[in-house]
Amino acid sequence: MTHIDTLPTEQRQRCEVWTRVMGYHRPVSQFNVGKRAEHRERRHFTERDVALTP
Repeated sequence: MTHIDTLPTEQRQRCEVWTRVMGYHRPVSQFNVGKRAEHRERRHFTERDVALTP
């Protein structure tokens, strides 16, 4: 496992997260409160992990 140094607070930038909704991509920052909560509850996966699951 590699060690990753974190940037000082003054050098950090906000990262905009986009997701696919109803066939098109949209920034999560534009979601309403309910849709943001739904997005936080999603389970994320990688294709590799799914392929290895029996």
